[in-house]
Amino acid sequence: MTRPRIAGIAGAVVLAGLAFQAGEYGTVDWLKLQRQLTQERQAVRDLEAALDSLDRLARALETDPAAQERAAREQFGMIRKGEILYRLVPPVETTPSTPR
Repeated sequence: MTRPRIAGIAGAVVLAGLAFQAGEYGTVDWLKLQRQLTQERQAVRDLEAALDSLDRLARALETDPAAQERAAREQFGMIRKGEILYRLVPPVETTPSTPR
């Protein structure tokens, strides 16, 4: 191989490397953005699912008497006439006595 040919090949390799990596929006940056876009789309899908669930719950609390009763019992401790409410309280931790 002649010297000019080697220089031409080296120059082509350098230019290819610059084209691949150079600039603000190089290939590596593009790959990172693609990965981030995939993650953000998944986050949007998760939020849409949560929003659907909350929408169904809100609709049920507005219209379904069973859901209303369940919420009243769970959140506010409401009971029907004749029922007894039992609340389980976690035991209180006592401080160990000081050694003598």
